[in-house]
Parts: sequence; C-alpha cells; structure tokens
Amino acid sequence: MENTKEKKTYVSLKAYYQTLIKHLMSYNKKQDDIRKKDSTSGNLAFRFDIPKATLLDLSKHMRKIFKMESNLLKLEAPFYLFGDIHGQFSDLVRFLEMIFSSTKNKKDQRRLIFNGDIVDRGSCSIECLVMLFCLKFCAPNHIFVLRGNHESSDINKMYGFYGECIERYGKVDGEEIWKDLNMTLHLLPICCTINGSIFCTHGGIPRQPLNSLDDINKINRNVPIGDNGILCDLMWSDPKTHKENYMANDRGVSHTFNQTALNQFMKKHNLFLVCRAHQMVNEGYKFFGGNKLITIFSAPNYCGEMGNNGAVMYISTSLECSFIILKPIKKK
Repeated sequence: MENTKEKKTYVSLKAYYQTLIKHLMSYNKKQDDIRKKDSTSGNLAFRFDIPKATLLDLSKHMRKIFKMESNLLKLEAPFYLFGDIHGQFSDLVRFLEMIFSSTKNKKDQRRLIFNGDIVDRGSCSIECLVMLFCLKFCAPNHIFVLRGNHESSDINKMYGFYGECIERYGKVDGEEIWKDLNMTLHLLPICCTINGSIFCTHGGIPRQPLNSLDDINKINRNVPIGDNGILCDLMWSDPKTHKENYMANDRGVSHTFNQTALNQFMKKHNLFLVCRAHQMVNEGYKFFGGNKLITIFSAPNYCGEMGNNGAVMYISTSLECSFIILKPIKKK
C-alpha cells in the first residue's frame, strides 16, 4: 500500500516538474515580449516568480536523489557535457533548445552532464538550479549534475547567489532558501568517468596521488569545499604551461599542473581525455597538453562583458567529440 502511494506521489511530482520545465523553457520568449512592450526594461534582470515552497520542496526531493549517488559516477556515452553556466539562464535555455531539437538519435537528446558552477555571477541562479533539478528529478539516470567550486556556501555567499536569494525573497526567507539549497549543493557528486576512459571534474587533477579513482569515493563531500585537499584540487586546480609539475595557483587556492603531471595522472588511471570547466575560454572550449585535456565553458559573453563564445561538447557512443557553440548576444 505504501509503495503504491509513493508511486502515485512520484508520478504526480514528475508531471508537475515537467510542466515547470516547459514553463522555464519559455524564458527567452517571455523576456523578449516584455522588452518589446517596455523598452525601458532592457537592462533589468528578467526572472520568474518561483515560490519559496516550490524551491524548498524541490530541494528536499533532490537531496534524496543526490544522496544515492556516489562521489565518482561511472557513466556510459552518449552525453552532452556542459561547463560553467554561472546563473546565465537565458543562455542555458538557448543551449537546451538546440539540444532538444537536435536531429541526433532521440534517446541521446536528454543525456546531459553539468560540470559545476551553476550559480553565482549571473542574475538567474535560481532558475538555473530549478531547471537542472527538475530535469534530474524527471530523468535521474540521464541527467547528472556535478559540483563546482561555486557550489559551496563559503563561495556563493560572496559571488552573487546569496545576494540573489535575499533580493528576490527578502532577508529572512532568502537566507532560509540559500541555506537549504546549499544543503543540496553540498551533496552533488564530485566527478565522473565516461566509458571508463574520460574523466570529468570541475577543476583539475589533485596533487595528492590516488591509488585508484575509486579513492574519490572516500571523500566526505557534504561540506564546504575548503582551501586544500583532494576535494579542493578537483574543484579549483588549473592546467598551465610551466616547468614544475605543480605550482601555486594565482587564485590563491589549490595549484596549477603542467602537461607532465597530467600525463602521469592519465597513464596511471588509464584515461585518454580529461574534461573540465572552471575557466573562461574565448572560443567556449580549449585543448591543453596535446589534446589530452579540454576546458569547456558554457556562459557566452561571461558577466555581460567578456565577449566570449559558450560551448557544450557532445560525446558520442564511439567517444567522438563535437561542439555546440553559442555566440555572445550583443545587448544595448
């Protein structure tokens, strides 16, 4: 009897979240309609009115799902792989429209990996989280959301997400929402492998040797990321050309690593490609180390001023990689 009740509840919630996804996908059309009617609204952030109860309920359901996933997910291609989104919801919708209308095999269309930094910087972190969480709830075995360095309460309190919650919901409710959503963000998986030979993480490789990638499953991820250790390195480290294998990072956190360090890591763990995000790159993607590592960045015209492309990488069943590119939209 209890299982039947739970199944009915799930079916009802799934239908509701599918409707919410459809509503969220209308964002750009609604924004354009408003700006056509009122030319003075062009520089204002357009946002949906998402009730507090909806956010907290969705966050609670997502914690149950993420708790069942390991730190290191072992996935099989095909997938579309996203880099940083950073609250740029309009661009996320543009990418999803292109992917969902793709002529590729229909069952490939909603197989998505989001490689961290969903929140901060942009003006619509709430919409980005709700979209990803609803997609994940409706298709938990096809949508995967990995953690980035901004999915940490100590960081997103300073770089926009906290301020957005307070601005939209007021001091008391906004702080409650921010804390609750961070309880969920702290549970996001850390990284994944695709077909055992592609390694995806937000930042880069750790300086501390791993006996096996499975050692990542020993990490307690349900914490703020902190300033050192394997979790920190996976979220914060960067590739860079220099003589030493590892050097201090200009960010003041973690390290940079060179091609030699990358080669050693990949050889030990039998990898042929490392995929990461974490850095704005002008073309939306950039290879490093003889095409053994790629940085993917999915926030075009980052912060409304960088003029960069955004990219999403498609990984086919045969592990061939291709790219969807979004050019920056010039705004008045």
